[in-house]
Amino acid sequence: MTLPDTSETRSPSAPPDPAPLFTAEGVTVRFGGLTALDDVSLAARPREVHGVIGPNGAGKTTFFNVCCGFVRPDQGTLRWRDEPVRGLHPARLAGMGIARTLQGLGLFAGLTVAENVLVGADRFRRTGFASSLFALPRAAADERSLRERADRALEEVGVASYTGRYPGSLPYPVRKRVALARALAADPELLLLDEPASGLGADDMTELGELVRGLTERMAVVLVDHHMDLVMAVCDRITVLDFGRVVAAGSPAQVRDDQAVIDAYLGEEARAGGDDD
Repeated sequence: MTLPDTSETRSPSAPPDPAPLFTAEGVTVRFGGLTALDDVSLAARPREVHGVIGPNGAGKTTFFNVCCGFVRPDQGTLRWRDEPVRGLHPARLAGMGIARTLQGLGLFAGLTVAENVLVGADRFRRTGFASSLFALPRAAADERSLRERADRALEEVGVASYTGRYPGSLPYPVRKRVALARALAADPELLLLDEPASGLGADDMTELGELVRGLTERMAVVLVDHHMDLVMAVCDRITVLDFGRVVAAGSPAQVRDDQAVIDAYLGEEARAGGDDD
């Protein structure tokens, strides 16, 4: 995978880091007697891709679910534009300017590709049910505007030719792009990506990395994935989890050579080998 190197050390004359859009501070999650996350923190800044990586069972999915409002932390604080977010729920994300993709895609089988992506643009709808029911002019104009947003998102991810198809008839990599287009149709300030590279081949992964880098022109991205090569290629900052704790954080160059990261991934290989025996 060949992408622009984002791992250079910041020079002393570089401008200060921008204020984070979203922060998680000291997040701890327990499921019964199991501590899934232990004092995990992260700051997502504008125009950056922040990667979250770690071996299987490290707590990546739990952390993503906390950021999306699926899981409420036992301890810790979430902040949006430096204001505490209490009682975060998935239904609130779009209104805050946050969009997400899920590892399981979550596409509606009974809707076409265009209709699925249109769902993502719905936060910009200005007319209600009554206007649509009676086909008032402002409802028609509103619908055109939403469809234009959906069309732009489909074009951006390279699947505009599939608008009339149903998700079940599409190859898995195309469905992944449709799910991403639906998130982009919401025009978010922060995009949360859960395992976007899962199930993709090398060429699709390279194209995904180039697309994600391009998105930083207008949004912050948090990318949770286990593909080290993708994360190292596209991220400005990386947080590494193992057994629910942060074991390393910094630029790709800093994280790549961190002994705790090497030990975590070597440990994963050892555990996997043990499972096969």
